[in-house]
Amino acid sequence: MGKTIRTVAAIILLVVITVSTVGCAGESTPNTEKTEIVGDVTGSALDDASDESNAERGPIYDIEINSGRAGLADPVLKENADIEIDPDEEEVRYEEPAEQIMQANNLMEGIEGQEVRSVYLWADYEPGMTDFALRLAKACTEKDSVQNVLVSPLSVLMALSMTANGAEGKTLNQMEEVLGFSIDMLNAYACLYKEKLNDIPSNAGALEIANSIWFLDDSQFIVNKDFLQTVADYYDAEIYSAPFDQTTVNSINTWVSYKTKRKIPTIIDNLDPLDLMALINAVLFDGKWREPYIEKNVKDGEFHVTSGKSITIPFMYGNVFSYLSDDKAQGFIKEYKGRKYAFAALLPEEGIDVCEYLNSLSGEHLRDILLNAEECLVNTSIPKFESDYDVDLKEVLKAMGLGIAFTEEAEFGRLGKAPGNICLKKALHKTFISVYEDGTKAGAVTAVMAGAAGAAPRIAHEVYLDRPFIYMLIDLETKTPFFIGVLNDPKHS
Repeated sequence: MGKTIRTVAAIILLVVITVSTVGCAGESTPNTEKTEIVGDVTGSALDDASDESNAERGPIYDIEINSGRAGLADPVLKENADIEIDPDEEEVRYEEPAEQIMQANNLMEGIEGQEVRSVYLWADYEPGMTDFALRLAKACTEKDSVQNVLVSPLSVLMALSMTANGAEGKTLNQMEEVLGFSIDMLNAYACLYKEKLNDIPSNAGALEIANSIWFLDDSQFIVNKDFLQTVADYYDAEIYSAPFDQTTVNSINTWVSYKTKRKIPTIIDNLDPLDLMALINAVLFDGKWREPYIEKNVKDGEFHVTSGKSITIPFMYGNVFSYLSDDKAQGFIKEYKGRKYAFAALLPEEGIDVCEYLNSLSGEHLRDILLNAEECLVNTSIPKFESDYDVDLKEVLKAMGLGIAFTEEAEFGRLGKAPGNICLKKALHKTFISVYEDGTKAGAVTAVMAGAAGAAPRIAHEVYLDRPFIYMLIDLETKTPFFIGVLNDPKHS
């Protein structure tokens, strides 16, 4: 049957978590059906297409559809598939890949996601989510105050929330404290977000979330069925068992590359012999400006990297009607189409270091800045830039208070039973963003490895982002950031 996947031009944010010792649920037969696909890739929905259109589009390839899990059926690509992207149509085509289908068994056979409802409201989360985003950004800039930093608190929180469902005792308490919410509230947040995304109109940009969990296929590791049911109910997770050899490394990286449209082609290089599990969250965003920039409004200008160093780069000039400020910085909000999401920036006053300003902010204060935007005309400039970021979050999370999960004292008994104790070992995070004339594409991957042991107003303000600044992608309804970063040097990707 011909299938087409509609385009989502974004990068994504994934969280992977691996656990240790040996083992996973016993032998499981994947519930699959084979189909053929060609066309655009979004990472979530499959749309019917006519056989005639397939014939016109060129070569097609075999994939497998996992139909036994909760949520939409997603294609599982053959390993080493050669992906080609049409720059004009943003169409992703897959040439016939080499030999084998991705080697993984679907563990969702016999487990169906149940409909769940949140007893909480967005207002219960808004302050805490902003605070978590800010604490995460601060901890990353403390590792390196010079390089560009970009993190997705939404992705990190989703991945760690799934993980927390396997924790207990002091480990669970510590995870709840670091994330800022109880496990019940974390699960309900995933439910709320799922409902929210279902209600977003198609013209409001693409923000999509996908989850997968990979277990070592070994009889010595017995996966807790209650854990599987919970992540199916709240996170619509794809759940697989795999041999955790090089074929699994390839399979996980294929999943990551597929979900990020190849912007982030890999997340792991190898799997440790003691690894048991990997949890992955993917967040995709592609937004077009409500007011895009035309050619005459894009001009070269000077970006002052430091007081003694400037570089010449293209700037996009325009105006907005939402001004941000406090006694140390000024900024603005620029909306994307549909008015659901926006780009927000804060530029510290001259003489104030951007990281110094970031560290002075509290979650409550940042939220006040975003909530109390002044409606007035603002002349603005945004540098055209692309930036990627790669960091091991292990030390970041430990600095935030999540230390016990990385030690032999970790308690992850609710995940399942294994010969040795389960603990986290690494936490890898990769992100990417592109800000250009038409809009913004952004995404990230997080991998946590676990193992044993009114009337037109007058022009009131000018905010030109011509020196290091803080920027965010925010949800306009809740005013919470789902990406937050610091741009120190637009030419340093």
